[in-house]
Amino acid sequence: MGQKVRPTGFRTGIMVDWLSRWYANKQDFAELLVEDVKLRKFIKKRYARSGISKIRIERTREKVTVFVYSARVGMIIGKKGQEVDKLTQDLEDLIHRKIEVKTMEVNRPEVDPQLVAEDIAEQLEKRASFRRTMKRTIDQTIEAGAKGVRIQLSGRLGGAEMARQESSMAGSIPLSTLRARIEYGFAEAKTAQGHIGIKVWINNGDYLNPQEDSDAAHAQAGKVSKKPTRQGKR
Repeated sequence: MGQKVRPTGFRTGIMVDWLSRWYANKQDFAELLVEDVKLRKFIKKRYARSGISKIRIERTREKVTVFVYSARVGMIIGKKGQEVDKLTQDLEDLIHRKIEVKTMEVNRPEVDPQLVAEDIAEQLEKRASFRRTMKRTIDQTIEAGAKGVRIQLSGRLGGAEMARQESSMAGSIPLSTLRARIEYGFAEAKTAQGHIGIKVWINNGDYLNPQEDSDAAHAQAGKVSKKPTRQGKR
């Protein structure tokens, strides 16, 4: 089961909050859902290389608030906020509602699976070796403080005649443990031979043990906090 289920969907409503936070009656629900998809597609297409991790949407009767989580916030905000104003206007023209755009910075892009997947896609499009790319990415992610990482590539790897699947893993990825902070990202590399699908799973510790996350942050800064060893009778 753990291999077939998307980790974010499996944990949504239990350990992870919804990316669309609003309530609608039966008549309006489908229309608003399509609007959400339009907003996400528009922003993703416009800022394809801005390192967008996720887009969260909240609605009230008066307005729609769009939270854009990005590793390169400056590209979305622009000079003196001109770019974000233009984006707001274009989104309002798209769905004809009052829009407010808020940008949120992703501080550690090395352990964000969506950004890692997009980075691999970018390298594969530049004709980098897929095995070397996978190995380097896994090393970087583990060094940044992740407990485990798994990468899976599917397609005509290395320009081969027949499509195949290759995966590589380091650390632990307990997919069926709901309290484990398993995050998932997907991207596609558009190569001359065809599209290559990239799936990334990253284990960022435990939802119920925030101490682990702070340890990972210390490790990234080069200061590993050591826990005192238990003193007991043998």
